[in-house]
Amino acid sequence: MDRIDWHDLPAETRAAVERHAGSIDRAEAAPHGVMSRLACTIWTRTGQAFVKGTHEDDPQAWVYRHEARVTRHAPHAPRILWDVSVGGWQLYGYEYIEGRYPDLRPESDDLAALVHTLTVVSQSPWPDSLRKKPLHTRWAEFLPEETPSGLQGRALAHTDMSPHNMLMTKAGELFLLDWALACPAPAWADTALAIPRLVSAGHTPQQAETIARQVPAYRTAAPGVLTMFARTVYTAWEDWERTRPMPHRAALTAAAGAWAAYRENERQTDTRSHPS
Repeated sequence: MDRIDWHDLPAETRAAVERHAGSIDRAEAAPHGVMSRLACTIWTRTGQAFVKGTHEDDPQAWVYRHEARVTRHAPHAPRILWDVSVGGWQLYGYEYIEGRYPDLRPESDDLAALVHTLTVVSQSPWPDSLRKKPLHTRWAEFLPEETPSGLQGRALAHTDMSPHNMLMTKAGELFLLDWALACPAPAWADTALAIPRLVSAGHTPQQAETIARQVPAYRTAAPGVLTMFARTVYTAWEDWERTRPMPHRAALTAAAGAWAAYRENERQTDTRSHPS
């Protein structure tokens, strides 16, 4: 997406932000990872804030509104500080989180924080005031015609477990950023979606499952439903790799395929060990 610099915004838009944030000494565009027309960190006399937004008439403007509304309910997420719609721009100010991307490789000290955040998020219900298609509807083309009830949860789910959407603070807390794709989903969905990320980071599917089972919502989910979900994730990502190729997708699709194959093999082994 083509970015605009802070100083290229209309003067009235910048003035509206300063009424909330205070006089802005400098602004620095986000280097990558944020699909926004404007995405920058601002420095004021009282501290820093992260600003993102787009034109008010942008067809995707509703995504920013949705993200801000969800973030107000989400745990382990930056706080919303303010929002402005002035000069043809719709901007949101988020709490600035000082941190780094987590290390998801085996033996990393960051894995405990990941498990803690996934556990807390899994316990958060989807806000009744927010309308959004649930995950099983979003992925309907990749699911059986009759979706099992186990895939029809109403928990608040982030659904994009890229480590570039996470920040580890010096205090050891893992925050989730960019809640634009959040939707109602089973309580275990984010944990399941983290598994291919763990595999891509160097874990075997079995090791990734061992980490995932530390999250109670995942540990108690029906095995057959999890296997169907793993197969669905692989099918969806393989389709997107073909139809909407991006540099990072091949590795993630391979990781999702390894996870789905592992779960299928475990299911078949369990069936052979416990014949009906």
